[in-house]
Order: sequence, then C-alpha cells, then structure tokens
Amino acid sequence: MVHPVNDPGILLVHVTHFNDLFWDCRETPTHVIDHAVMPTNGGYTGELEKGVSLVNDMPRRKRVVGGDVFTRARSEVPLDLFGFNSKEVGGYGDLPQAEVHERMKAYRLYFNPIRYTSLPLSILEAMEIGLPVVALATTELVTVIKDGENGFIDTNVERLIGRMRMLLAAPYEARMIGEAGRRTVRERFGLERFIADWEAAFEEALALREVMPCVLR
Repeated sequence: MVHPVNDPGILLVHVTHFNDLFWDCRETPTHVIDHAVMPTNGGYTGELEKGVSLVNDMPRRKRVVGGDVFTRARSEVPLDLFGFNSKEVGGYGDLPQAEVHERMKAYRLYFNPIRYTSLPLSILEAMEIGLPVVALATTELVTVIKDGENGFIDTNVERLIGRMRMLLAAPYEARMIGEAGRRTVRERFGLERFIADWEAAFEEALALREVMPCVLR
C-alpha cells in the first residue's frame, strides 16, 4: 500500500522492518525502531494444561487475525482466548492488561493465530512472562523466533497443533523454551535500546527539518 505521508522533510518511523519493506513511502525517509517490552519478574508457572491467545476483535477481523486458525486449533487442543470482543467466540473478553498477564502465567503455552500484523506486542509480552510461543511463521515474527529454540513457528497449522500437544505433555520442555524466549525479548526489545533508538530518530528528524522544511502535500 502507498503510505499517506509523502514528504522528504519528515522522518517516518516503522516498528518493524516488515512494515518498512511493504509500505510504499515514496519520497519520505524511513527509520525502523523495534518494540520495547517492560521488564517483569516473569512468574510463568504453566500448571494449566491449556494454551492461551490474546487477539482483539476476532469476530470482525476474522481471517486477518486468524479466527479460522484459532477455531481449527481449539477443536484439537484446549485453548482459551482473551481480547476485545472475544466473548462472542467463547473467550473471556477485554480484561485489564495487568489481570490478563497475571492469568496468562498459569497457561502452558501462548498461541498466536494471527496471519497478518507486523509484530504483535502481545507475543513479546507473553515471551517476557516466560510462556513458550507457538505461532504462524509470517511477517516480522520470523526474525524473532527460531523454530525449536525459543519458540515454534510454521505455516503448517497441523504442525503447530502438534507442537502445542507436545508442550502440553512436556512441562519441563515448555519451561525451557519459554526461558529462551524471555532471553530473546530482553536482548532485543529492552527499554535502554528503545530509548537510545528514539533519541537518535529525533536527532535525525530535526536534521531533516533543517535541510528541508516540512511541506504539506
């Protein structure tokens, strides 16, 4: 898609390289700054032999957020759902974020059925808690998760269901994968890096304004 901003005097910041690759920004210079995740004390227990997903407005957004994928997976493995409008599809609804994160700690795994979004922050938050992630190998996520090392990704839904079954039956392996995912989040999505990246972006944006004043188009 063509981005609505088209100005060589404005710096456009994307949250993923996937977005930078797919948006047509024309004359607008771009910069990529990865997400950041607030550090927590972890707290993963995984005693519930169930998976959990956090997806907003699944009834309306349907295939984009993998509503059909979630339904298919839930027919074969126990999965709970949180998120805005999730009660319409048998979920728990839109609960406060802190409550959702606290409740997620007890689940054995986190499942992300979303086909198309650059990088869901909910995945990174789940990884920071220590949940092992099982997800579709699409968009920016393929640069975050190394299959079988710090999570599981694939475009074959049946294989993902098999991975979930394995994690449900193997709590120790689930914990090890979750700990590896948590290390990934802390190494790549830390606050110090995030702040430094934004400070650099502000400097770059100010420099652009000096050499090429912003012109509305």
